[in-house]
Amino acid sequence: MALVELSVVEQRYHAVIEVLSGAKVTDVAGRYGVSRQSVHGWVRRYQDGGLAGLADRSHAPKAHPMQTPAAIEALICELRRAHPRWGPRTLLWELGRRGVEPLPSRASIYRALVRNSLVDPVARRRKREDYRRWERPGPMQLWQMDIMGGLLLADGSEAKLITGVDDHSRFCVIASVVARPTGRMVCAAFAEAMRGYGVPLEVLTDNGKQFTGRFGGPKAGEVLFERVCRENGIKLRHTAPRTPTTTGKIERFHQSVRREWLDEALPFASIEAAQAETDAFVEHDNTARPHQALDMAFPADRFFAERSDGQRRAERELPLQLPAALTTVTASAPEAAPAPADLPAPAGDHGDQPERPEPVVRTSVDPLSRQAIEVDRIVPASGNLSIGGQQLWLGPDRAGLPITVWISTQRLHVFTTGGGRLKSVASRLTVKDLAALL
Repeated sequence: MALVELSVVEQRYHAVIEVLSGAKVTDVAGRYGVSRQSVHGWVRRYQDGGLAGLADRSHAPKAHPMQTPAAIEALICELRRAHPRWGPRTLLWELGRRGVEPLPSRASIYRALVRNSLVDPVARRRKREDYRRWERPGPMQLWQMDIMGGLLLADGSEAKLITGVDDHSRFCVIASVVARPTGRMVCAAFAEAMRGYGVPLEVLTDNGKQFTGRFGGPKAGEVLFERVCRENGIKLRHTAPRTPTTTGKIERFHQSVRREWLDEALPFASIEAAQAETDAFVEHDNTARPHQALDMAFPADRFFAERSDGQRRAERELPLQLPAALTTVTASAPEAAPAPADLPAPAGDHGDQPERPEPVVRTSVDPLSRQAIEVDRIVPASGNLSIGGQQLWLGPDRAGLPITVWISTQRLHVFTTGGGRLKSVASRLTVKDLAALL
């Protein structure tokens, strides 16, 4: 005999018919594997609504008094789409600033984002408990400085960004785009910032050769940056090797630059174009972007409001001592190689010597030196791809992936067939190597 699968409604209907025919509720409940209360409920629902009354019913409450109003949820979604990097805390601050009532909780905002597929629910990463957090009590007491890369230009080269933030306020005081972050260019950007905001008491940097000469070998001397700090009475501090968290505020600024702007930016047409967009981002970050570390205050408010007009004027009017060898270069001007006669080196100043450019003589210009080529490759099983003798590590997880490699004598970019960029590194290939790949 073939088995007949009954629907839930049919099973309930048969149970009700048995009870109405005189069977005991206890026996019927036992045969159908439910409680007596369920059988009584089915009977009542059948008597009230007939066969349709035996269908499944929603157990959700008729009213949701604690649910976020639709208008507020729509505003949350609108703000999130306009500012994809804003999280629940920043969105809550913005709603409060706009006077929204009733003001939802952070958890309600997060649930609204999840409901509307505007955030991927992921497990929160536990914060490290061994960090020793610190902050100077006032502005202009300490600046943190560093150099970051990743500003790609249309010609295939990569520009660098010299950055500096005030430790107390997170106010960005330096954001200078340069072709090469030489010690002279770093000092020029530093000097421009001091002309505009005054001389800080201290500066904290890593151990890059632009900032210190202490790792330059037995003949290393004072570099230009150290000299500028010494002559202006600035205490120069350096992080311990391999401790990037010491300069955590400038590293966090770099993270914001990449996440909120640079990762989605197209290659810039020129240094000037990159500087213009950098200035716009810095202006927004300083004056219009609330910082959670500042209790949702703006860096500019904290940087300027905690100093009187007289104090700021005195800081700006403080005489700035700069070496004669240092020529201030504006942030938007392309870096030019000055003539040796323009770079007088005082006796005993070893910091200027590495920055003196060597004369370059070219008898001819090969067309490939200003062009780039593209080659198609398949990532090998090892994940280590060789292009003209230069090794590219892409990882074994990308084995078999078709890629396009864009190569010049300056940069090397790896793209997927769909156009997504996988990697960008400095090119070690010569014009002769490029010709051999054609």
